[in-house]
Amino acid sequence: MRTALVIGTGLIGTSAALALASRGVVVHLADHDPEQARTAAALGAGTDEAPEGPVDLAIIAAPPALVAGVLADAMRRGVARGYLDVASVKGGPRRELEALGLDLSSYIGSHPMSGREKSGPLAATADLFEGRPWVLTPTRDTDTEVLNLALELVSHCRAVPVVMDADAHDRAVALVSHMPHLVSSMVAARLENAEEAAVRLCGQGIRDVTRIAASDPRMWIDILSANPGPVADLLTDVAGDLEETVRALRSLQSADEDKRREGVGGIEDVLRRGNAGQVRVPGKHGSAPRVYEVVAVLIDDQPGQLARIFADAGMAGVNIEDVRIEHATGQQAGYVQLMVEPKAAGALIAGLRERGWAIRQ
Repeated sequence: MRTALVIGTGLIGTSAALALASRGVVVHLADHDPEQARTAAALGAGTDEAPEGPVDLAIIAAPPALVAGVLADAMRRGVARGYLDVASVKGGPRRELEALGLDLSSYIGSHPMSGREKSGPLAATADLFEGRPWVLTPTRDTDTEVLNLALELVSHCRAVPVVMDADAHDRAVALVSHMPHLVSSMVAARLENAEEAAVRLCGQGIRDVTRIAASDPRMWIDILSANPGPVADLLTDVAGDLEETVRALRSLQSADEDKRREGVGGIEDVLRRGNAGQVRVPGKHGSAPRVYEVVAVLIDDQPGQLARIFADAGMAGVNIEDVRIEHATGQQAGYVQLMVEPKAAGALIAGLRERGWAIRQ
């Protein structure tokens, strides 16, 4: 791939453009808002000048509801040898294109499984997709050349290609992305009118559950409008679990011993099923999940503290597999939770204590 045209210079489009430009690809940028394209160009994502002729690959980074129209326009103008979109829903756009009677041999659907709570070109980074799955949804009609261009794009972005059927993809993202986002928003909505004294007690657990609820509602309306059926089916299942859980909790309030035992059984069931589902979430680098030892270290909220603790861990000869920060309420301090291999925990604790760090037991 020598040339590319990115149509839509938001977070995803600009990030892809930055990655391609860094690999020597000549990238042209276009957007319905010319100022946004100029911003992306100023960031080094390419040029906002139109290409003189067809490029190798056109990347359509428009909202799901607009993808088919933007793609159809680009294909009729013949702006590229191959066409690819990065919308988060795949079945609907393809069916719309088929209904328009277009030759889809030069088109392949795709979805990079990466993003941020922020949107727009200023939030873009060249490494946004690094190590992340990038779903490709070719069909029997897809030209081999177009598939190869898509694979080259994924490689330039340092992502991991995953080939799926379009409708299977939509069901999968409903499960692992769209439905969880709505559930996170519903939990966060409980805090809107909560008493300030209660909100002050928020800890890392509620932060983890509500983090994705901070995303742009307009973007998520577009996403959910393109995939409502699978998401609604999953929420129906969640609603059933909620009804059973509420019933179990009410039973725990009963004076009847049998009803209380029934309530305990209902709560235990949903918690154990949660355990069973959670262990299926892929671990580091997409590998099978592993159990790490957590070493919690007290840290002040001051510049350079994280760098010091990582350097001291390195001096102890221990690799940090993962990290979380638990902020203390009302204090300029918190705990850094360092996840390490169980056999390395002892050496890490000893090494950090030797260098003056306080370890939570």
